[in-house]
Amino acid sequence: MQPIYKNRIDALRTWLKKNELDAFLVPHEDEFLGEYIPPHNERLRWATGFTGSAGAAIITQEKAAIFVDGRYSVQVRKQVNPDIFEYQHLIETPLTQWLFENLNKNSKIAIDNRMHSEAWFSTTSKKLKETHSLICIDENPIDTLWKERPFPHLSHARLMAENLSGKESAEKRKEIAEIILNSGADAAFLSQLDSICWLLNIRGQDIPCLPVLLSSAIIYKNGNVTFFIDPQRLPEDFHAHTGKGVNVLPPEKLKENLSSLSGKKVLLDPQTSNAWINQLLKENNALIIQGSDPCLLKKAVKNKAEIEGFKACHIRDGVAVSRFLAWLEKQIKENHLLSEEDLCEKLYHFRKENEHFVELSFDTISAAGKNAAMCHYNHKNQNTTNKLERHNVYLFDSGGQYPDGTTDITRTVGIGECSDEIKRAFTLVLKGHIALSEARFPQGTVGSQLDTLARQFLWQHGLDYDHGTGHGVGHFLSVHEGPQRIGKAYNSTALLPGMILSNEPGYYPADAFGIRIENLELVVKISISPEISVLGFESLTRAPIDKNLLEKSLLTENEKRWWNNYHKNVWKDISPSLKGSDLIWLKKACTPLSD
Repeated sequence: MQPIYKNRIDALRTWLKKNELDAFLVPHEDEFLGEYIPPHNERLRWATGFTGSAGAAIITQEKAAIFVDGRYSVQVRKQVNPDIFEYQHLIETPLTQWLFENLNKNSKIAIDNRMHSEAWFSTTSKKLKETHSLICIDENPIDTLWKERPFPHLSHARLMAENLSGKESAEKRKEIAEIILNSGADAAFLSQLDSICWLLNIRGQDIPCLPVLLSSAIIYKNGNVTFFIDPQRLPEDFHAHTGKGVNVLPPEKLKENLSSLSGKKVLLDPQTSNAWINQLLKENNALIIQGSDPCLLKKAVKNKAEIEGFKACHIRDGVAVSRFLAWLEKQIKENHLLSEEDLCEKLYHFRKENEHFVELSFDTISAAGKNAAMCHYNHKNQNTTNKLERHNVYLFDSGGQYPDGTTDITRTVGIGECSDEIKRAFTLVLKGHIALSEARFPQGTVGSQLDTLARQFLWQHGLDYDHGTGHGVGHFLSVHEGPQRIGKAYNSTALLPGMILSNEPGYYPADAFGIRIENLELVVKISISPEISVLGFESLTRAPIDKNLLEKSLLTENEKRWWNNYHKNVWKDISPSLKGSDLIWLKKACTPLSD
């Protein structure tokens, strides 16, 4: 473990003592509270060395602890020095519990309230108020101590033509203004970067894997928008592109404009807006109406052009993935047991060959053998080079960003002949995947009501997986998009035609192997009966599933029919773009299952 982190924690402790504070809380998030953050805002990584996408640290004058969930329990032990930090599970030992147990009464806990949601701040303040105080600091000490902090990568805006977006920005703003009016508000503050880019039909490259621009916005009940971004980052035809009613101001003007909302009713999402915004509005006598980001649901329901784009980009993506799978089979036959990193780079290479490919939609999971048992494994965090294992599996979870859509696919591949245990588990996961893909449900159904379909066959054998079954996906935006999702936890958002979700059941026996099968699914209307409105799914992903891992005897005739129909569509859509040995491989991979 590098001594640099001890020096950094020592410096933070010096700051605590100087300011007569007892603890400092460092979350993973930045002021935009998104899942993905740019390198210059990786404050948790700077303080601890931890590179995961979720977590937090607490530094006191004597102790330090890092908190992660089950996805990162292995990773955190490889990256974070145990001589400096205690390892804690976010669920089993919440931050507040640790503070109660490790700080004296009346302790002062410093936070940068730009890095915490208003919901978190309100809840935590109430929990701590009897014994401790949350102190909102004006300047984050990490920003002062971080001597080699990367410069922000601020890209120029990319305008989304209407043939890609499917709807003009002016029309979108009119729809959002109606939501604001119905809420009784005068304006809404938008902090979610993908909501702003969707609303204005623009994209950027300020954050790896997320095509957005670091910015914020206020939309008023008349549909006008104040957009806080450096005007130099916008092309000359930006205003012609968005239409009248969009006023551009530099980010430095945000505080002044929020202050001017005195006496106004402002719609604010407590989950997605930071506590600093909420506090500033209150200090200036604005009346806050708590509610969801008004763009969320509109953005989640894709229009005709967006759906057509999703289908087109999944065909291109399927061609790249199929070429990779064909190449991988050849390497295995030639006994080239390549490293996880080499495999990851090769998949990226095949995607990059397509002229429409912009970037990955997330860091690729490339996991061989027992590493696949860690469902959010990252080969970049390992101290050793891991290679394919004979008689085990290789799992890759990867996706691409294209101007007309976003992809996310997971495939599990057998490396040589695999055990009956692996084949049985793979087939049970597949059966759950098919059950969800084939689901029919009345309008008004929420994702949590469908989750059991994907788990039922695993449950029958006493097995399960510890992650959600499906997440929403944005249109050339975030690969993890709300508000819809499929999982055990209740979700109040009903699935609607035009929504896109992942379908990704799995199974991960510790230190053995891991299996996941993931396609993206489009919610569609199904014509069954005039009595009720029935919905279902249409698979968008176009790449074969490994037939060699099937235990065919466990499949019903209907499940075999699904398999054959799915692979018939894969062949129809991507075979025209393949040739030679790749086409021969695809034909074999898509051969129907016989009775």
